[in-house]
Amino acid sequence: MKHIIIGGVAGGATAAARIRRADETAEIVLLEKGRYISYANCGLPYYIGGTIAEREKLFVQTPTSFGTRFRIDVRVESEAVAVDPAAKTVTVRRADGSTYTEHYDKLLLSPGASPVRPPLQGIGTEGIFTLRNVDDTDRIKTYMATHRIGRAVVVGAGFIGLEMAENLHRTGAHVSIVEMGNQVMAPVDFSIASHVHQHLLQKGVALYLEQSVERFEKQGEQVAVVFRSGERIMADIVILSIGVRPETSLAESAGIRIGETGGIRVDEYLETSAKDIYAVGDAIEFPHPITGKPWLNYLANPANRQGRIVADNMVFGNTTRYEGAIGTSIAKVFDMTVASTGLPAKRLRQLGIEYAASTTHSASHAGYYPDALPLTIKLTFDPRTGRLYGAQSVGYDGVDKRIDQIALLIKRGGTVRDLAEVEHCYAPPFSSAKDPIAIAGYVAGNIVSGAMSVVSWREITDAACRDGFLLDVRTPMEYAFGTIPGAVNIPLEELRDRLDEIPKDKAVYIFCAVGLRGYLAQRILTAHGFRQVKNLSGGYRTYSTATAPVENRPAAHPAQPETADPDTQRPARFVKTLKIDACGLQCPGPVMKIRQAVDALSDGERIEMVATDPGFARDAQAWCNTTGNRLISNSESKGRYTVVIEKGSPAACDGATPCDDRGKTLILFSDDLDKALATFVLANGAAATGRKVTVFFTFWGLNVIKKVSKPKVEKDFFGRMFGLMLPSSSLRLRLSKMSMLGIGDRMMRHIMKRKGIDSLESLRRQALDSGVEFIACQMSMDVMGVKREELLDEVTVGGVATYMERAERANVNLFV
Repeated sequence: MKHIIIGGVAGGATAAARIRRADETAEIVLLEKGRYISYANCGLPYYIGGTIAEREKLFVQTPTSFGTRFRIDVRVESEAVAVDPAAKTVTVRRADGSTYTEHYDKLLLSPGASPVRPPLQGIGTEGIFTLRNVDDTDRIKTYMATHRIGRAVVVGAGFIGLEMAENLHRTGAHVSIVEMGNQVMAPVDFSIASHVHQHLLQKGVALYLEQSVERFEKQGEQVAVVFRSGERIMADIVILSIGVRPETSLAESAGIRIGETGGIRVDEYLETSAKDIYAVGDAIEFPHPITGKPWLNYLANPANRQGRIVADNMVFGNTTRYEGAIGTSIAKVFDMTVASTGLPAKRLRQLGIEYAASTTHSASHAGYYPDALPLTIKLTFDPRTGRLYGAQSVGYDGVDKRIDQIALLIKRGGTVRDLAEVEHCYAPPFSSAKDPIAIAGYVAGNIVSGAMSVVSWREITDAACRDGFLLDVRTPMEYAFGTIPGAVNIPLEELRDRLDEIPKDKAVYIFCAVGLRGYLAQRILTAHGFRQVKNLSGGYRTYSTATAPVENRPAAHPAQPETADPDTQRPARFVKTLKIDACGLQCPGPVMKIRQAVDALSDGERIEMVATDPGFARDAQAWCNTTGNRLISNSESKGRYTVVIEKGSPAACDGATPCDDRGKTLILFSDDLDKALATFVLANGAAATGRKVTVFFTFWGLNVIKKVSKPKVEKDFFGRMFGLMLPSSSLRLRLSKMSMLGIGDRMMRHIMKRKGIDSLESLRRQALDSGVEFIACQMSMDVMGVKREELLDEVTVGGVATYMERAERANVNLFV
């Protein structure tokens, strides 16, 4: 029996070795158009970054060692250019261009996938690379060795893109990631990806989400990456990681059937539409075990399994069925790990499959044992039967073993109840008595049974939730660190005594830090006759992470010891510093510790707190601003956040002179021309006194800060409708009275010009030049379908908490 295998690496090389073990007498020919047949594809980014120091470690087998061990005729730099299924022949082209024909009894196609390289202007510019194989790796390493790489741009934020970003950062380059979607890592939901967004920002990586590359331009020694929005960033090297597509050209030319997703269609035995021709790996499509619909799965583990199964079928006949893959994947992103299996919520929505979801936050092991780090698990499941559809996890330790366990249950048709039945090995350094997946199972089980009705972080910001009653049951100290706009704070411990403050004729939406206290509050309200009560899944931690703005800024640096004054060279003053370890503490633990510690200090003394709660670290600056304390430094390393705070006291005013930090804040709710004019006149007058001035633009006020020439942006139906009905820019604003179908508006502008009064646009520019801060309301933008790209470049985006922090420091607040 003669077997020809086209393509090596995971699928082809595995099949070749398995065929030899099954049939010692078989003739096996392995054709590979490259020079390597068995290498660590997934290790390539780590070799580029220097984590893998020796190139030879990438190679599992050389063509010679593999051929000798398994007695296989390995032919590298030999490309299969044609297959004749009727004659059972393969035409092969050698490296010198000559061709020959080889006969087969059984043929295996393992051509893999090729990187997407769109026809963008300038894409062939020197310094732009894709990464798919060893040759690509060698080209990138050579370029980096011969050029100074100070800035790197990675286009595409999938697995390879994020791994390349980390490894380029490791070489000392400043890295920017450009992604057309609104998140990194497409296999996971936005709420999970948002953890990765914040981690990347903490590491100093710049994120450009919802940005499409229009072209590349060579500028001296650098490459300009130009977005469709008009923005551009400079790079010394560009890595394209836009995606891959199945390599099917050989199969198509042979008349082999291609499936609806663009991959080679195979049956349950991995045989193609042509008899005795099989296919495995990235090039094939196969029905998803949950949906039954064909899909493409570019992962090494399924390719290896397919290689083993197809070898048996080629040798013994079609005896072994392939069960399909559910897409279990994992990635290391700096210190963080993110993994998924099965179907995320967004994919279920696309498929029209009814589902429920739960999010839980646990510690990687017992909180009282050192180095317990946060671990988030999101489950998707059938809301009636509890059948598991998918799981995602993000954290710093133990992510892999949790997803591996859940993946097996999903492939076996398991339910959320099975999660609690998994018997874990337990000791404090490894887990908790209630493992995180057991906790996830209990919560999801409560949703299925009806014991707990939940609301998602997206839903709680919708109009329906704002029409209800939003209840924050955390402690007042947690509430001070930040809350959801419009929430009323009634701590859980006080809830039973304050039931009369909660309306029974409205839906009540409860939240706490992670969901547990919210569930307890929900049970209390339900027992007292409240009928419309929902608990925020994942609590405020999920909401605050998912809604945190993606703001590119320099990486945070740890506090430096105060040794000497650089100007006088005199020893610096001794600063008493209290060190606190809050690692492993769940909310409100870190908040309570910092509050208690600050109260015990004198002004000028410091606290250095190490915690594993990312929310605490993210909100530390805002908390200091509102409490009169000073944030000295805020750094992160391997999931541990070190925050140094110096105790201060609110500045006192002397009655005659306003405090130095007393600014002015204005809310512009209207898009009336006259009211907008008044707003900027007031803002400019306040700025002239040297005070900090902030203008918060909400709802119709957003129209005042729209660009005249706006880039094309994608919007949903409601966003397009708002766009048609609202003024396109400040030039289209109307007077609140006497507009007279626009006649009054034009008259007003004409009179202002005649009398030498600055126009609205001129006043707006003066405000910006004077340092007036423009903040656009994120919630209003979401409701009205306004995109960031449509607003003036100087505008920042924030929420109510951002405005309130400015208002706390102001002695004038005006609503226009």
